[in-house]
Amino acid sequence: MKGPAADRLRRLRWWLTAVFTVANTVGLLILAPVVIRQDAQRDVAAADYAVGTVTAPVLRLASAGAGGSNTSPINFAGVIADPLYRQCPQFAILTGDASEAFDPLYSKPGCTAVDEAMLNQLAVQATTGNGRVILTDLVAQNGHPVRIKAEPFRFPETNQIGGAVLAWVDTQKEVDAHQQLVWLVLALCAGLIGAAAAASYWLSGRAIRPAMAALEQQETLLAETAHDLRTPVAALRALAETAVRDPGQRAELLPRTVRLAGRMGDIIDGLLVRARLAAGVEQLAVQPVWLDQLVAGVVEDFPTEGARISLVTAPSMVRADPTLLQRAVGNLLDNALRHGRLPGAAEAIITVTVADGRITVADQGPGIDPEVGEDLFERFNSGGGSSGLGLSIVRWVALSHGGDLKVYNGDEGGAIFEFQLPTERQ
Repeated sequence: MKGPAADRLRRLRWWLTAVFTVANTVGLLILAPVVIRQDAQRDVAAADYAVGTVTAPVLRLASAGAGGSNTSPINFAGVIADPLYRQCPQFAILTGDASEAFDPLYSKPGCTAVDEAMLNQLAVQATTGNGRVILTDLVAQNGHPVRIKAEPFRFPETNQIGGAVLAWVDTQKEVDAHQQLVWLVLALCAGLIGAAAAASYWLSGRAIRPAMAALEQQETLLAETAHDLRTPVAALRALAETAVRDPGQRAELLPRTVRLAGRMGDIIDGLLVRARLAAGVEQLAVQPVWLDQLVAGVVEDFPTEGARISLVTAPSMVRADPTLLQRAVGNLLDNALRHGRLPGAAEAIITVTVADGRITVADQGPGIDPEVGEDLFERFNSGGGSSGLGLSIVRWVALSHGGDLKVYNGDEGGAIFEFQLPTERQ
């Protein structure tokens, strides 16, 4: 569908898609950092818990019996005898800034080696003044990140700071897992944004579909109105011009003018009815109709200038909307009149047959291109024999009544249209 209105609807669809996608993107941009930050906080809490499970028992062991030895105020024997001395995470007992120095003690190596100078610096910070617990991140000698805790201890007898216990744990696995989570969250966000864009485009398309359908029905109505009124308007203009040129024929031309005006009114009413039917606001006015009598009436009122129409009928009753049926028959006759003559022929020869709910309209024109086939019934398509918007209207009338419209070439040339309706039992 083309036109300014259709373009505005398409732009509206893209705007709805953009708004919905941006809203989802903003939500994901708020949620993703929260998820990433919580994962990082869980990793830090796990590392702090791991080093805390080492510093707490080592502090108790180091303080047990403190001051009771002449060589060292620290209970090194109890610390070395404990299984923590040979397990990871690794720890160290350092003097730091304490007043009474002692030889440092490092647990059995083999976990993660950390520079001793950095450990001594942390021990000094932990034992300076009244002492404080330090939790920080460092880089081990192998380049891995480590979480380290430095906690001072006091001698029970003097309540003085005697040193600091430091424990550290390698967090490389947690860092790698966190990085994988970050990439996973970013990939999921990108996928969700793409899915949101696709879903919003589809949903906005469904939302504006009624408007697009209404616009298409409006354009169809305008096109069919122009098509169906073209012939009677031209005839009405010809009558008016004749009456102007020859005032003496006005009395003869006036009844024909009235009939043409009535026909134009019927055409407009039929178009409006179809538009209302297509919009679902009106039902077909179906009633028993003698098909042979209806077709005979249409043929009798049809202008025969440049055509010779023969009619063969048999009694046939159908259930149909007579107004739409008259219009369909008129379109078939009009199509045969305009396209059903050979080049150079003086008039079109048309044969109409009615029997068993079937209307057959045959002409002696050039026939139908076999490659065109059913495309003739699409709007605005044309072929070498019979074509036009009127045929799409005829097929719509047939299908809306449960019938069908077929076209093929006759054995002796020309196009044959078969308009079939279900018959009514008498």
